[in-house]
Amino acid sequence: MEITGKKYKHCDLLSLQGKVDSYTAPDLTKAIETLNNDGQFKIVLDLEKLEYMSSAGFRALLIGQRNCKRYNRGEIVLAAVPKKILDALELTGFTPLFRMFDDVITAVGSF
Repeated sequence: MEITGKKYKHCDLLSLQGKVDSYTAPDLTKAIETLNNDGQFKIVLDLEKLEYMSSAGFRALLIGQRNCKRYNRGEIVLAAVPKKILDALELTGFTPLFRMFDDVITAVGSF
């Protein structure tokens, strides 16, 4: 998995590429925690180039969302979610926990 970051005026963007599994999920958790430790709680995750996400990846999303929403400081929003990952999110009941957008521009604009 490859994670690239970009800062915007009102939020931060993390673009994920490859696969998030039990081996790479800690890297995602660490990337989100690093932003949180720097005082950044409004995060857009670009999943357009993500091929696969395991339950460990979903757990990393959940932990990140909980930390961002604590004390109403922000949230994680998802952009360009691939169909098979969206299906898995729906199956696990995670869709109500995240706002989702069709593209990164709309997601960044939501902040």
